[in-house]
Amino acid sequence: MKEFNPTKRFSKRALHYSKGRPGYPEEIVSLLESECSLTPFCVIADIGSGTGLLSELFLKNGNTVFGVEPNEDMRRIAEKRLGGYPNFISLEGTAEAVPLKDGSVDFVTVGHAFHWFSVDKSRTEFLRILKPGGWVVIVWNQRRTDSTPFLKAYERLLLRFGTDYTKVNPLNFNDNVLYSFFGRYGFKLRVFKNLQVLDFEGLKNRLLSSSYVPMEGSLGYDNMMRELEAIFYQHSENGKVIFEYDTKVYYGKLT
Repeated sequence: MKEFNPTKRFSKRALHYSKGRPGYPEEIVSLLESECSLTPFCVIADIGSGTGLLSELFLKNGNTVFGVEPNEDMRRIAEKRLGGYPNFISLEGTAEAVPLKDGSVDFVTVGHAFHWFSVDKSRTEFLRILKPGGWVVIVWNQRRTDSTPFLKAYERLLLRFGTDYTKVNPLNFNDNVLYSFFGRYGFKLRVFKNLQVLDFEGLKNRLLSSSYVPMEGSLGYDNMMRELEAIFYQHSENGKVIFEYDTKVYYGKLT
């Protein structure tokens, strides 16, 4: 059975994650500037920061970013990747136990990780570390599953070989949880289109970055890779395939 502990699920997948997962649209920064008074002087706690994909968006904006990540493999890659930013501080921690002082950050951000959190415990921690009037921003790169023949074939691959795909797929996340999380002030939602263009090596990394597919040496791996190769050569154009995402940005204040 798959390990449900999110701290461990991505061990040995961190390199695939850093090479195969999409970044986040720059429009997120513009949105938060206009809607939430984001400036380069704001301090951000990026919770479940992984390999630093969302953290980098704000580092480029000049923000100080605390990347809080429990998985050592993911954290080490983020530290190497973002080491050129003097305002990046890497911390070992979880959403339920954030190693930051009370009232120390202006924004809490979460990139494609909220579905792993304990909602009640993380809410308590976010309230604790946020300054009065601070914002929570929860982002998902939601992969489209049926908008192109390639994406339909890729989804069938996951359904066939994914060990617990239907249980942990963030597409199954219920927005009602977010209404409970944000409280009576609720939240706003903006959606941006996001594209990822990959060659076959990139497609392999994209697949193996998912915690619910077999790794090399595991049952089903060889058959999965043969099917992935067939899908690629059937649907690629000029040696590339395209993933389409709806990047969903939920933002609000906690009460």
